[in-house]
Parts: sequence; structure tokens; C-alpha cells
Amino acid sequence: MRIAIASGKGGTGKTTIATNLAAVAAAAGRRSTYVDCDVEEPNGHIFLKPEIDRSEPVTMLMPVVDEALCTACGECGRICRFKAITLILDRVLTFHELCHACGGCALVCPVRAITERPREVGVLESGTARTAGGAEVGFLHGTLNVKEAMAPPVIRAVKREIPADGLVIVDAPPGASCSMVESVRGADRVILVTEPTPFGLNDLAIAVETVRTMGFEPGVVVNRDGAGDDRVDRWCDEKGIGILARIPDDRTVAEAYSRGELPVDAVPGFRARIEALLAVLDETGSAPGAAPGDDRTSDAEVTE
Repeated sequence: MRIAIASGKGGTGKTTIATNLAAVAAAAGRRSTYVDCDVEEPNGHIFLKPEIDRSEPVTMLMPVVDEALCTACGECGRICRFKAITLILDRVLTFHELCHACGGCALVCPVRAITERPREVGVLESGTARTAGGAEVGFLHGTLNVKEAMAPPVIRAVKREIPADGLVIVDAPPGASCSMVESVRGADRVILVTEPTPFGLNDLAIAVETVRTMGFEPGVVVNRDGAGDDRVDRWCDEKGIGILARIPDDRTVAEAYSRGELPVDAVPGFRARIEALLAVLDETGSAPGAAPGDDRTSDAEVTE
């Protein structure tokens, strides 16, 4: 089962829930894999402390124009909806930061003046983490290179390495942008982590709308329960969204986080709450409307 942990905004405790779920499942004897798709700011490794045994670049195919062959017809610019290649006067210019590597410009060039060459945009790493009891947790994450604008190609490269069996916990980027959508796509279940505050509710509502558009019926985990008010509860009740777990507001959890420790190992009672959440997920299974296997990876966009 693949479970995506997402949130409408950063700092809600999404990575805390994701890493601890993966560790608890492994400790229970299950094959468990943690996948950090927050490629702009991955931090799951801080808590799981994996031993990385494989690292490789993630590349995208970028157009290269042979000016000796180019006739300045402009067909390449007309097909590009992202304006990543355009004709200015009699010269074709390319803007790699805007390119989605679809290859359309090379296909329509009547004189074959455009070829594609790989350009590194990030790094994919995989390895194995161990729980305090010695259980193994599979680990995958990607890192987007500095100054690169598009995270989805790196996210897709990471997701292509996800094992076909066992429990997979996908730690999605915060927000409701393309990166979150790409991370969640293909999951069996989506869990949204929020806080019981007006800001938390606002961003939760946006995230719910996004994942429902994708066909998922999300569950909610309320983190720092007791720190705010009951507006999240009332809103979830009104929208028919189940609250799967509540994590009390507890300073010792934040202290463990600051030390890079898993709360299931450092905070009494925390493990029982994560075990209860895992049991609920096992009981409820895949969410209605989810689209397992709908993991549309474009070979044209990502090469390894």
C-alpha cells in the first residue's frame, strides 16, 4: 500500500508523521519504505539517518540548436506552450529553466537543426535506515539542484524507484502546487496533516480541494491538537472528512525534532499513537476514487 502524507502548508508535522509511520511499520516486521518527495527541501534523512548506497544524477533532455542548419522558420517556437524556445529576429533562443523537455521542438523542426542533450537537474539517492530496534526501512529521496525551477522531473525520478510491494510512505512537498500533485499521484491513500488553527484550516481546505480533484478522499491527522480551536474539527465534520488521528501539542515532540530524533523513540506514548494511526490505515485500506498505479512518468521528461 502506498500512502502519501501531504499538507496545505509547511511546518505542520508532515515529515514527523511520515518518518515515524515508516519506522513503526518496519518495527512491526513489515517491509517499509520511506520516500521523500520534498525535493526542494528534503529532511526525512535527518530523522531516519539512512546509509546511502546509491546516488545518481537526474537529467532532463534539453534542446540544442545547430545554427548552421537553422533556417529561422520559427516552427519550434510556435509549438512550445511554455515559451522555452523562441525566434527573435533571425536567431533561435532557448530558456532551459522553462523547458519541460517534451521534445516537440525537435520533432517539428523541418531541417533537423534541433537535437536533445541531457542536462542534470538534481540527484537521486537511495539506501537503508534502521530503527532503534534494528529493523530496516527502505529510503529514497531526491534533491533538486540549486537554481533549478521545476521539481516534478526529480520527483518522478524518485517515484520510479519505489518498490512494488510492502508499505510505502510518500512524504509530499507542502502546499497544493504541481510538486504536491506529482508526489501524491499513484498513491492508494492520501493523508493531510494540519494544525487546529485558522491558518491550518485555510491551507487544509485548499489541499482537500486539490486532492479531491485528483479523485482522492483524504483523511486528516490533526497535529498539535489542543493548541488552537475546534474550527478544523467542525469543518471536517461539515465536509465529511474523517480525522484519523490526533497528536497532542507536546513540547517534548518539538525537542526530539530539534535533536533529529524520532518521537516514537524519544517521547513516551507517541509510538502508541502512530501504531493506532497505522492500524486505522490498514483497516480502511485504499480510499474511494484513488487511482493506484496512475503514475504517469514521462521518459521524455526524465532520463537517468
